[in-house]
Amino acid sequence: MNSVMSLPVLFRAVTIELLKVSTRQHVQTFHTGGQFLAAEKALLLKLRKSTGYTFINCKKALEKFDNDVTQAESWLHEQAQKEGWSKANKLGGRKAKDGLIGLFVEDKVAVMVEVNCETDFVARNEKFQQLVKDVAFATLAHHQSKSQGKTGYVKSLLEQSELGKLSVGDGASLADRVALTIGRLGENMTLKRAVMLAVPADWHIGSYRPRRHGHGPLGALVVFQGGRHKPLEVLGRQLGQHVVGEAPQTLGNMEDLPCGESETRLLPQSFLPDPSRTVAQFLLGQEARVLDFVRFECGEERGEEGK
Repeated sequence: MNSVMSLPVLFRAVTIELLKVSTRQHVQTFHTGGQFLAAEKALLLKLRKSTGYTFINCKKALEKFDNDVTQAESWLHEQAQKEGWSKANKLGGRKAKDGLIGLFVEDKVAVMVEVNCETDFVARNEKFQQLVKDVAFATLAHHQSKSQGKTGYVKSLLEQSELGKLSVGDGASLADRVALTIGRLGENMTLKRAVMLAVPADWHIGSYRPRRHGHGPLGALVVFQGGRHKPLEVLGRQLGQHVVGEAPQTLGNMEDLPCGESETRLLPQSFLPDPSRTVAQFLLGQEARVLDFVRFECGEERGEEGK
């Protein structure tokens, strides 16, 4: 009787042991799978952060290349470039009059560029701001390669078609970089223009750009000589502020008489930081003279900027 009754007991014991083994295997499988999912998620977040593309596209790229981040990123850029050019062609007819002015001044060299987009919302986007920086530095590199061996005052202007051909250092052109940014942000964008200046040792370049979220839609460069009573940086900034605020169209002469509020010549205009004097009078007091200036404003029609 005891031996007969022990069979169910034995069966239950074996069943319990089997369940324990199965549970341990399930937990181990779940743990391993969880680690795998966590690793995939980390790669996905890394790719998303480095490229800025959507999670869906990043996941698709990782699946396509068996979680090889380098190949996935390269493929994403290629696809975005194709999509960007497609979008650029579709959006090409839309007006792009917002945007930013990019400025770079270093010692005796300066670059100012205008890059346009459709809205202030995109102008505040980091990717668009990076595009403006790329344009400025590509323009600077072009200027340095073309001006080697040149002395004296050098000034050159680049229009949209010329800017688009400049290289950004990775085999792509600025036109490619614009198309890529259009694909990412979904607005029409244009490379409007750029100016490059280089001055002799005894000349100086002043600059000013009103800030909007760290950047701005206005900018000015002023070439001047002399300056005895103010730090050159302060003098250059004040002259740049005046050019931005008063929008002169020509330089004029030191002896010119002012024509009131409609005055468009720089030197006879009332000096913006000190309206009691003209710009010419201010310069006489500083023992300085303005030799040239350039003013950019996003969206202005050609011919409105000072030259």
